[in-house]
Amino acid sequence: MKKLLFDFFPVILFFIAFKAHEDPKEGIIFATAVAIVASVAQVAYSWLRHRRVEKMHLITMALIVVLGGLTIALDDEMFIKWKPTLVNWLFALAFLGSQFVGRKPIVQRIMDKNVSLPNPVWRRLNGSWSAFFLTLGAVNLYVVYAFDTDTWVNFKLFGMLGLTLVFVVAQGFYLYRHASVPEDDDGACPPNGEATTRPSLVHESRPESSANTRRDV
Repeated sequence: MKKLLFDFFPVILFFIAFKAHEDPKEGIIFATAVAIVASVAQVAYSWLRHRRVEKMHLITMALIVVLGGLTIALDDEMFIKWKPTLVNWLFALAFLGSQFVGRKPIVQRIMDKNVSLPNPVWRRLNGSWSAFFLTLGAVNLYVVYAFDTDTWVNFKLFGMLGLTLVFVVAQGFYLYRHASVPEDDDGACPPNGEATTRPSLVHESRPESSANTRRDV
């Protein structure tokens, strides 16, 4: 949960900053500036504390600085509204491409130290994340063009966060059916000779790069 809140930190501040203004036009500009600062601070904190920064945070920061900067400079909110879609579609492309490039899909690279799965299951799981990111990006555009700015801001926090949580929980149940604990270093199996399912997979099933998600601003 802490990881999810950290990922959504700029989104939460964006929401609070927007709601602090009665005029949506002024609110979106102010909230965009706040989100830019929050995203830069998020990356700086990760580097100072862990000496590393997740690619997801770097990509998100780059896009929000560029698109957010254009929103402020040109006084056009459409740039920042397109940002969640571009982030999600970039992740969808990366996850899909990993199915064909490299030895392992992205989801397997992230999770295979904790979860043992057959290769076809890894590929289906990776494909499901790609489809989720693609769908989330499309849904964002629908909200952008079909509703007002206030509705979009609400969807950006509660809608995207809610959809992400539902997807992660559904993925957890799917993993519970197929996953097993990797063998110990000495190659020993569980005492009963059978693979033991992991009860905490709902918590572990969210890739760090996704969610990657959903911390879109």
